[in-house]
Amino acid sequence: MKKLIFVVLLLLSNPCFSESLEDAIKNIEAEWASTYYSTPKNKQGPAYAQLLTKTTSLVRQYPNAAEPLFWQAVLKATYADLQDPFSALGAIHEARDLLIKAIKINPQTMAGSAYVTLGTLYYMVPKWPVSFGDDDTAKQMLEAALKINPDGIDANYFYGEFLLLHNKPNDAAIYLERASSAPARAEQLYADNQLKAEAKRALQNTQKGKIDDGKGMFLSVFNPASAK
Repeated sequence: MKKLIFVVLLLLSNPCFSESLEDAIKNIEAEWASTYYSTPKNKQGPAYAQLLTKTTSLVRQYPNAAEPLFWQAVLKATYADLQDPFSALGAIHEARDLLIKAIKINPQTMAGSAYVTLGTLYYMVPKWPVSFGDDDTAKQMLEAALKINPDGIDANYFYGEFLLLHNKPNDAAIYLERASSAPARAEQLYADNQLKAEAKRALQNTQKGKIDDGKGMFLSVFNPASAK
């Protein structure tokens, strides 16, 4: 219901947010998911580049909409994993700036997933002087996401991961349990279930005080967090 109200409010407050933009965002989500989950890594680069071109065009077409900026950031950050270190660092900085811009336009962008993704970047990238990594800022961003969507799978998973990485397995278990037990949405079953599975594995590791390596970082971006 909240998601429906959110979309209606966008339509009322921003005339340029039309069905065509909504459909374009859904198509980008679907293409990103297909590339990320199903395409061999050595073939992902051209697909991400093509999607970035589409998304950049969408940003120009809808300069006051936060969602295209969010997806432009996600694609830059995901694509960075396939680039050389220098290019990747630049792309991650660009992704951060795009997410900040999206949040300024609409703090509830993607039901809090913009904050989740931004917070994840802050705790995963290197700290100064190499990059902008900052655990305090990461914590603030992730907690902001939880305030927007306290039952969201991605908000709970990544805050749990953050706590686990900071040697707080008991606290982490609370959020990982919420993520693993939250219902997957019918329209996003695959992405939601992937993240729920990650949460269950991480929950099993809370006794070890560590988290499995894997696709954790960007599972959330195709999962604009279950808005109830």
